[in-house]
Amino acid sequence: MPSRTRVEEFIAVVLSGRHDEAIERFYAEDASMQENLNPPRVGRDLLATQERATMAKYARIDTELRGPIFIEGDIVVINWLFRFTDAEGTSFTIDEIAYQQWQGDLIHRERFYYDPGQVKKK
Repeated sequence: MPSRTRVEEFIAVVLSGRHDEAIERFYAEDASMQENLNPPRVGRDLLATQERATMAKYARIDTELRGPIFIEGDIVVINWLFRFTDAEGTSFTIDEIAYQQWQGDLIHRERFYYDPGQVKKK
């Protein structure tokens, strides 16, 4: 079960824009991430590599914490708002819920819930 302090440390790294570092520091070696109903991706190294590839596509990724953080035993629920902006200044925003299952002080499973229609560039 993660401490509130550990979860807040994770959130601080994500809010600072170091999304790949958050994966490297706070996810278990065999962690998985799942986007909505897509198949999960497994393995911290793969997750960090894919995160760096996503980050490289955009000139900016601004991250905001929305609402309270819910912690109940090994379950943590976070509402994030991400704004992705490309080199031309075109952007889109994703408002998502991250449902995390922790083992000790590391994230073991994470599933993201969001409307895929938000990914349309505006």
